[in-house]
Formats: sequence, structure tokens, C-alpha cells
Amino acid sequence: MKRSEINKAIKDMELLIKTHGFEMPDFAAWEAERWKDLDKEYEEIVENKLGWDITDFGLNNFEKIGLSLFTIRNGNVCQPDKYPKPYAEKLLMLYEGQSVPMHYHWNKMEDIINRGGNKLYIKVYNGDKDGNRLDTDVEVHQDGRHYIVSAGTSVLLKPGQSITIYPYVYHEFQVPEEGGAVLIGEVSMCNDDDNDNCFYEQVGRFPEIEEDEKPYRLLCTEYEKG
Repeated sequence: MKRSEINKAIKDMELLIKTHGFEMPDFAAWEAERWKDLDKEYEEIVENKLGWDITDFGLNNFEKIGLSLFTIRNGNVCQPDKYPKPYAEKLLMLYEGQSVPMHYHWNKMEDIINRGGNKLYIKVYNGDKDGNRLDTDVEVHQDGRHYIVSAGTSVLLKPGQSITIYPYVYHEFQVPEEGGAVLIGEVSMCNDDDNDNCFYEQVGRFPEIEEDEKPYRLLCTEYEKG
């Protein structure tokens, strides 16, 4: 993935966030130089991977398959004594026509919320512990409503609506080809991207970056490069 693509996605997401009136923490706007010799007071940001996270899932087709995220808060399942926080919060952006590969989490339960912009579709299947996708009905929990859908149903989330995703429920994000980008909220249990993502088809979680221009913001995996 080119650095220029990452820079553009962050700038576009900053504008979308501003359009919908969401205020971000100070470190969201830190330039690369600010991360050099970072004071120990900010260890939580680094160790819990707070901040910007742009990925093409290693598929080199960001326009169609990709995701832009900002992790606002998170605990740490590997250091629970130091970081006992059991919850996380993120903002996400998907462009029109963009999707996120189908995956589930072994441990994390999460609410996905359409914060504004385009419609968002969540395609759902049940999965098993071996990563198989099952042809069984799926329980949907949507804004206090509990109902049943067939395997492979795309659940529509209009702005303001949300869905609860339980462990072992495969989900794929999809955005219509027209209508602009969508701003998405995620409120969840503690997030562990290194160990708690089961993708239905093998992909990478973090991108390999081609440095065709200087970073606009550092990603959460790059703070040591500041």
C-alpha cells in the first residue's frame, strides 16, 4: 500500500469526522516528529495501539477492499494488570464501494454503529471454532431488537443504527457504490488485532507500505519510527 494512499485516507477521514461533529483526542493530530522521544506518560498509546490504522489487508486493492480506523481507547489482554480496561472504542471509515473482508473474533463482542454518511451493510454468517462458515440461521441483535435472518443476509444499518456482533459470528462490511463514505463507530470488549481476528479467506491485518511520500500521521504500528 502506498504512503500516499494512507495519507489521503487519513485526511479524508479527518474531514468526515469533522463533518459529523465528532471531537478527537489531541494525539490524533500529532505529526510524525511529535512521536520522537515520547514521554513515558504516553506509554498507553503506544502499547495499546491507539491511533491511526489504515489497511488494505495486504490485497493491494484499497479502493475496493480496505479500512480506515482510529482507536480512541483500548485495554491490553497481554498486560491486564497494567491495563485492566476491558473495553475499546474506535472510529472507522469506509469509502463508497469499499468492503472489509469477512471475519469473526474468538473473544471480542462489539457494537458496530453507523455514525453518519452512507448506508452500511453487515453480511452475517455463523462460524465455528475451526473457522468454518455455517449455513445456519443467524441471531441478530440490532438496537434492542432480537430477530433471526438466514445465513448470508446483509443487515442494513442506516445512520444512527447499530448491530451487536457476538464471538464466532462472521461479518463483512459493505458500502453501496454511490452515496459517499460512511463514518462508523465501534464499541467493544478489549481489542486484540494480533490474536483475535479469524478471516474467512487469508489476508494480512496490517499493510506493507511503499514510501512514495512523507507520512502525514504515523500509524499505530509505527510510533518507534517517529
